[in-house]
Amino acid sequence: MSSAEWTIDGLPDETQQVLRVYVKEVRMTFGEMLAGVLLYGSAVRGDFLAGRSNLNILLCVTACSLELLQKYSSVHKRWGKEQIVVPLFMTADDVRSTSSLFPLEYLDIQENHRVLWGQDPFAGVKADLRYLSAEVAQSFRSNLLRVRQRFVEGGGSEEAVTILLPLSITALMASLRGVQRVLGRPAFFHGDALIKDVESLLEIDCSGLREAWSLKRGQISPGKKEVPRLMERYLENLDRLVLRIEEHLSQGTR
Repeated sequence: MSSAEWTIDGLPDETQQVLRVYVKEVRMTFGEMLAGVLLYGSAVRGDFLAGRSNLNILLCVTACSLELLQKYSSVHKRWGKEQIVVPLFMTADDVRSTSSLFPLEYLDIQENHRVLWGQDPFAGVKADLRYLSAEVAQSFRSNLLRVRQRFVEGGGSEEAVTILLPLSITALMASLRGVQRVLGRPAFFHGDALIKDVESLLEIDCSGLREAWSLKRGQISPGKKEVPRLMERYLENLDRLVLRIEEHLSQGTR
């Protein structure tokens, strides 16, 4: 597939042009070591915000050698400035293994990706969902523990909270979709609808999560006095959510 053949609805033209140039450069850099270039995440889901959202890339490679990683280090110095985060480097075998070992992440990428060039390593690979419930529970508990830790690391400052909450809620979205899947619901890919659905499914208040999502989207700008309260509401919501999810999942495995 030529890098000039695709367009992505809802993605700004300037961003698409950045991606076309990026694909051309990585193809030239890696040659036969590169099997495919995939875009996933918000740019594909339709909730990408220029200047706020990152561009998530998966590079399908024939082998993940030290030479390849070193080559990308020099490439990243330029593309990191264009909101392209360090890609996932995966072989086709890596993708197949991920379908069973990390089904939560696998499903999120499989269901929301675009091939910008080359092969699609997800084609014909069915997700193995045997460990999905366990990974969902683990992901929520890990997020909660990391939030507590990083809040302390940041000294509890206003700046630390306004950085921490968007990072935490972004990571939480895939976990919330995992809850929907485990409970037999279709997965939602837009944040507000996703939070609302999980809130209804579990019969729990998720207003703190919605506020964090609005902060990430730039829809609210809490003042210095409100930031600690926002953090407190988020932690309270997340703590109750973790317990509620663990309760639901444990009932489902009995």
